Amino acid sequence: MTYYSQIKGLGFYVPENIVTNADLEKLMDTSNEWILERSGIQERRFFTEGKDTVATMALEATKMALRNANLEAQDIDFIIFATLSPDFNFPGSGVLVQRALPFREIGALDVRAQCSGFIYALSIADQYIKTGMYKNILVIGSEVQSNILELSNRNRNFAVLFGDGAGAAVVQATQDSSHRILSTHLHSQGQYAEDLFLEHPGSRLKDRMSQKIIDEGKHLPFMQGQAVFKHAVVRFPEVIREALQANGYAESDLDLLVPHQANLRITKYIQQVMNMPDEKVVSNIQKYGNTTAASIPIALTEAWQEGRVRSGDLVCLAAFGSGFTWASALIRW
Repeated sequence: MTYYSQIKGLGFYVPENIVTNADLEKLMDTSNEWILERSGIQERRFFTEGKDTVATMALEATKMALRNANLEAQDIDFIIFATLSPDFNFPGSGVLVQRALPFREIGALDVRAQCSGFIYALSIADQYIKTGMYKNILVIGSEVQSNILELSNRNRNFAVLFGDGAGAAVVQATQDSSHRILSTHLHSQGQYAEDLFLEHPGSRLKDRMSQKIIDEGKHLPFMQGQAVFKHAVVRFPEVIREALQANGYAESDLDLLVPHQANLRITKYIQQVMNMPDEKVVSNIQKYGNTTAASIPIALTEAWQEGRVRSGDLVCLAAFGSGFTWASALIRW
């Protein structure tokens, strides 16, 4: 018996706290015009302490995804949780979601592939289902990043880009070969790991955190912006075309592209290179900023809610980020 994977339900959650570019102007030497020109971001969501966590946001996204899949928590066989910002150093956030609903004592796997995390997690779910091991898998991307950003001049180039949120998908086994995940494609190039990373607190030093580390700002995320942009605009089209070619499709066959929401300039460049009109590309970075592992499931859920994802559509998910990692998934909806 041959099994395939199908996205059965989608959900997302974003915190209620909206932070505009004008709000950031009060905290650092930046401007609405500067942020818009370099990223396309107008606002983002920041979590509320005591209300939102990586796990609780994931839980709200999960509830929506389960409703849309017409499933209950006890129908889920496995949880795959993608995040760079877990609630604790350990354990991972997957088990925190597992305990929050009446799930059975199922496995929970955490994935650390940053901006590519959701597609990496989706690929893992696809493999488990195709082997017949599981029938219903919950795939989550959730991030709280606003509290690892320093809203100050020394971190301003990074701090204006990121936001908080969560997205989830229920991936289900099917024997319908005409509506399924067609293929996934995963890559990495670790020689550029330090071009986009958070160095401390890490396990390389005896003293994981010191005043010296804080004074030097090495506890803050670091990004070589030009290097990331240069690689992203190459890898995005490359991995999208890889997915299309692997399944015998041309670029013109694609109905919808859902890229990781990293930067509107990157998205527009992909459109130009691949000759794709606005209606075929999902972009919501204007509202949420870069939500890392959560960005694709949030964007995909919104597109589905808006009727932009229809049965039979050829949909491509694509991501690039820290690692460097990049990935794509091609889906016949």
